[in-house]
Amino acid sequence: MSHLGNHRPWPVPDRPWVMRMRWCDLLFAHWPVDAAVLRRLIPGGLELDLFDGRAYVGAVPFTMEGVSPRLLPAVPGLHRFPELNLRTYVTAGGKPGVWFFSLDAGQRLAVRVARRFFHLPYFDAKFQIAYRGDAVEYSAVRTHPGALKATFAANYRPTGPVYHSAPGSLDSWLTERYCLYAADGAGHLYRGEIDHDRWPLQPAANEVQINTLGDWLGIEMKGPPATLHFAKSLEVRAWLIERV
Repeated sequence: MSHLGNHRPWPVPDRPWVMRMRWCDLLFAHWPVDAAVLRRLIPGGLELDLFDGRAYVGAVPFTMEGVSPRLLPAVPGLHRFPELNLRTYVTAGGKPGVWFFSLDAGQRLAVRVARRFFHLPYFDAKFQIAYRGDAVEYSAVRTHPGALKATFAANYRPTGPVYHSAPGSLDSWLTERYCLYAADGAGHLYRGEIDHDRWPLQPAANEVQINTLGDWLGIEMKGPPATLHFAKSLEVRAWLIERV
């Protein structure tokens, strides 16, 4: 894994990373949306990031593997679980990053740890995932107590060879992000840094059967995605969040 490659927009933090993980069989499915709708959903202190004047939201289903703290082995039962993100793109302090509206996961302890220590909107969900050759049949239903319901079901697969996105392209803007932003109940903002090699993207095809991920927020994600990217596997390291 790169620690300071030319692809990074800023150096990695000068303190030790705390968590390693691998993201597998991942799909980036993106829709352009009304920027005014998203701005109402993002806390003050963050600026909505636009590409050619357009805002995007992404549904990102994948499986987490090899999840373990620094210098410790993976914990049986906690090191592998499915996850589904609903995200958009923001900037703060000159660092473009990801804002998560929701992160549905199939591991109850991971959900609670992430909510408590990373201030991220993780939710319990029930997943069904099957593999047919290089195709992934993926469904998630939110089951978190007290949370508004959301469901996503799709079949997706890669359709071409691996490539790296060109700097300045929409592909790069949507995927090459090296931090996330979060907010606690008091409205304090946090940044979480991550590091990984450039995304090994592949063109993709998918068929969405159900998508109500944005309904509870009033985000329209109707029709087929505008862009699709597949990634088979990516090793990632993460740092503790810090106040912005």
